[in-house]
Amino acid sequence: MLRRLVDRFRHLIHELGKFGVVGIIAYVVDTGILRVLLAADVNPLLAKTISTAISATVAFGGNRFWTWRHRERSGLHREYVLYFLFNVVGLGIGLACLGISHYALGHYWPVLRTDLADVVSANVVGMFFGTVFRFWSYRRFVFRAPVIEPPELTRMAELKVK
Repeated sequence: MLRRLVDRFRHLIHELGKFGVVGIIAYVVDTGILRVLLAADVNPLLAKTISTAISATVAFGGNRFWTWRHRERSGLHREYVLYFLFNVVGLGIGLACLGISHYALGHYWPVLRTDLADVVSANVVGMFFGTVFRFWSYRRFVFRAPVIEPPELTRMAELKVK
């Protein structure tokens, strides 16, 4: 039973694995840049915005040319614009987690205003929720699956050609 389930979702498991590898690389880039900017006393929300913009561009390349390379292309410009827009939403999710932790909860518990707490709220909690959203949106809207015509239409088209 488990084997049938794995066979049925093999393509999805494969995509998730590649998406995860690309995500880990982008995560390292994001976290490294965020730590450097926070150490330089850059505002936490600005630091997270900058680190996300850079790591998202790294992730776009990995996802377009590796994770979903087997999918139809709809143009680099269209894909990058959609990718960027969905990353803005993902960034908003991360910033919401960071803002709630640092400013709202940090008001009552000062330990949540430390650099470590900022990294955890932005790059663990926020990253988790943002990643779930991004995987779904990239797969559904940016790197679309090829349109598969029903066998009846394909057969009818073949008959017309003959």
